[in-house]
Amino acid sequence: MQTKNKDFYLVAVIGFLVGVLVIFPATSFGIKFTPLKVLASVIFFSFFAPLALLILKKLARFWPLLDQLGKFLATGSLNFFLDFGVLNILILFTNITNGFYYVIFKIISFLVASTNSYFWNKFWVFGGGKRANAGEYGLFFTTTAIGAAINIGIAAFIVNVIGAPHGINPKVWSNVGALVAVIFSLFWNFISYKFLVFKPKGKTNPTNA
Repeated sequence: MQTKNKDFYLVAVIGFLVGVLVIFPATSFGIKFTPLKVLASVIFFSFFAPLALLILKKLARFWPLLDQLGKFLATGSLNFFLDFGVLNILILFTNITNGFYYVIFKIISFLVASTNSYFWNKFWVFGGGKRANAGEYGLFFTTTAIGAAINIGIAAFIVNVIGAPHGINPKVWSNVGALVAVIFSLFWNFISYKFLVFKPKGKTNPTNA
């Protein structure tokens, strides 16, 4: 019971942070935020995140992996909006939406999100609070580097090679590129973290959280 309560407290914190971070990419889409809208965003995500986790925990009775997957998706959502938040802060301050500096911005935002990802995944989603070690740390960043190549490569291809279609705001298209990139890298990260980086020793059943 104590562990379950901890899960809900932590996911509520994630919801709160997402409610704040979502403001920055939304601004690039032309959505104007008033203090009341900011408060509504924070309240909505702070309540929605624990509710979503509760539903997945109930469904985990039929498929145990959903419990761990729910925590991973919550963490992934935070990393997603942290990635987008940092990216859009850089875009808003520089008004640069493509080219070489867009790639630099994407690298910076991805590194910030990845650092955050390590601690959440290590100590909450997969690691069970065990002490980190150099080998695991190195493996994490090796697999994350592959995810980074997937993430940055796909985003750069969509933004710089395909380019914004006629009539699409370049700021919106830069976020489309980042969104598609995150989906692909999120899938890679779950598989690599669960079965390579944070795989419990002595356990062979992949459905055990």
